[in-house]
Amino acid sequence: MPQLGSFSLLVGLALSVYAFGAGLLAIFWDDDRLGETARRAGIGIFWAVTSASAALVWAAFHNDFSLAYILHHSNRALPVAYKFAALWSGQEGSLLFWCWLLACYGLVLRLRYKVDTRLVAHASVVISAVQIFFLLLVNVPAHPFSMTPGVVPADGNGLNPLLQYPEMVIHPPMLYLGYVGMTVPFCFALAALIMRYPGEKWIHITRRWTMVGWLFLTCGIFLGSYWAYRVLGWGGWWGWDPVENASLLPWLTGTAFLHSVMMQEKRGMMKVWNMWLIFCTFLLSIFGTFLTRSGVVSSVHAFAESNIGPYFVTFLAIIFAACVYFYIKNRSHLESEHKLESLVSRESSFLFNNVLLLVAAFAVLWGTLFPVLSEWVTGHKVTVGPPFFNKVNIPIALFLLLLTAVGPLLAWRKTSAESLRRNFLVPGIISLLSGVALVAVGVRPWQDMSYFYSTVTIMLSVLVAATIVSEFVRGGLVIARHNLSNQGSAWQSNIFYGMYQLTRRNMRRYGGYVVHFGVIVTMIGFAGVAFYQNTEKELGFGDKLEIGHYTLVCRSYTQDDQPNYSSERAIMDIFRDGKQIDTMYPEQRFYKASGQPATMVANRSTVLEDLYLVYTGKNPENGKPIIKAHLNPLVWWIWSGAHFILVGTLLALIPNAQARKQAAAQAARAAARQPVATGAI
Repeated sequence: MPQLGSFSLLVGLALSVYAFGAGLLAIFWDDDRLGETARRAGIGIFWAVTSASAALVWAAFHNDFSLAYILHHSNRALPVAYKFAALWSGQEGSLLFWCWLLACYGLVLRLRYKVDTRLVAHASVVISAVQIFFLLLVNVPAHPFSMTPGVVPADGNGLNPLLQYPEMVIHPPMLYLGYVGMTVPFCFALAALIMRYPGEKWIHITRRWTMVGWLFLTCGIFLGSYWAYRVLGWGGWWGWDPVENASLLPWLTGTAFLHSVMMQEKRGMMKVWNMWLIFCTFLLSIFGTFLTRSGVVSSVHAFAESNIGPYFVTFLAIIFAACVYFYIKNRSHLESEHKLESLVSRESSFLFNNVLLLVAAFAVLWGTLFPVLSEWVTGHKVTVGPPFFNKVNIPIALFLLLLTAVGPLLAWRKTSAESLRRNFLVPGIISLLSGVALVAVGVRPWQDMSYFYSTVTIMLSVLVAATIVSEFVRGGLVIARHNLSNQGSAWQSNIFYGMYQLTRRNMRRYGGYVVHFGVIVTMIGFAGVAFYQNTEKELGFGDKLEIGHYTLVCRSYTQDDQPNYSSERAIMDIFRDGKQIDTMYPEQRFYKASGQPATMVANRSTVLEDLYLVYTGKNPENGKPIIKAHLNPLVWWIWSGAHFILVGTLLALIPNAQARKQAAAQAARAAARQPVATGAI
């Protein structure tokens, strides 16, 4: 199997070189037959990389420790799910997995070539160039089928304990699907710029591909946060770690594009801006991959330091130079058709939204790279921690929340003062009342800046929720009244049916509202950070630990031995107001193959708060277990908001009901025009 894997990677590299060269010549010579061979070679890349990936997975399942990669990232006692996850647990395997995902996206792109043959041909050449780079990596500096030198050990070193959790079977594929998915919109955007593509069809294609990549990237970011919360045992879900920041950067620029693209579709504006947003999103995806693998920054999430950093720097430089060259050459093709007419308009809200998102992206990028830059300049590494990121990004997030409430209710071109009063009076009053309610229950925003930020966050979230609900209710009432006047049934005259019809007529807009609702639910979860509590104590049998309104009693602790690990855990009875409500089992494991410890957090989550317990070990002097307890309000809202965001994005990807009817009618008319074949049997 190692020989099959190595051969398949060489074939994939050869096919990608041919797909690039032949596709380029076919465009210059306008040769359809040569272009078809390039397209089929591109499809062949998928099968070649799939064979290589299957060979590596087969080696993991069959404990083939003659492969250095399997020796370092698997062992015989490793559970089946984690043997499969070994494919992306290390440097070489994760790059092979990246190649496979890129081949999957390339396969879909090339199979859908009839969408627009010329545009897809150009995009296929660009994606072939990207495939050459990654296949070159796995064939030369990061070869996953390198053999183990000397005598092959009887067992492997095992998978990193931090990765032996269910979330880590899902989180990396989702994150990679997001990273790699941003390649396709980049290819279409660069192709459209190179060929000076007329009209806006390319932007519609690019927008949908960007939404798919953004969906996976969002899912990956939230799964990573959930993993950090449940696994690392520090009681938080986002620490502004460099690798966390690397995933956030393309998400921010991708979000900016998905908002500003509407201005290009509706008003023919911001064409240059949108083109560079797509370019930057792809470049930041590659940059994030570079950060994870180069050893430039230190992170619990990063791979070991390697020699592939210069390859990524060279690739980034080539891509950036190509983008600049074709932009300068064809920038006249990107001139806007209209100009901003009023600051109080939907166009201006999108513009401000974009500016804030890009400022946030720059701040995150600057803070992430500052230790590296300071070391280059002064010779001393100066670390930038969470206080910097919070100080800059919290006010930006609050302004974005305000725009989320205001923007959708503004009219295109210009909004009147009467319209503003009518649309925002009731939501504004509800938002103010929510602030009064917070003060009434004991929140004192004037005592501490964190309390102030949390109060404003909740008030703005309520404002956004009120405007979203008002949009659905107003539209639903209009449709319900229309159906009633046309003698519709009782169900068709119902406001809920009206809201359903409203959504089906414009899935993108109202799916976007669901996404916005998910954002504000998540922001309410973020607001709980100001009220987090934690304490730590040694607990013998029967000892108590108080935190908030909970009393924790250590009943006992146990030890266990499994083939893959040994473990110790505490058995904690949880009391509230003198009544036992639960028993929790914080645990610490010691993985035998790797010789590394890992934490199994015990978490009791409710809508209002999480009780979060960590077994940090034993005091070596008296043998008592040490328990760290966290009381984290509103964390449940973060994960609930993520579900709304994902559902809203899926809704926005569904075609409108009218568009589907028109497509079906066009297909029926085309079928009717086809000649009917007749003949004797």
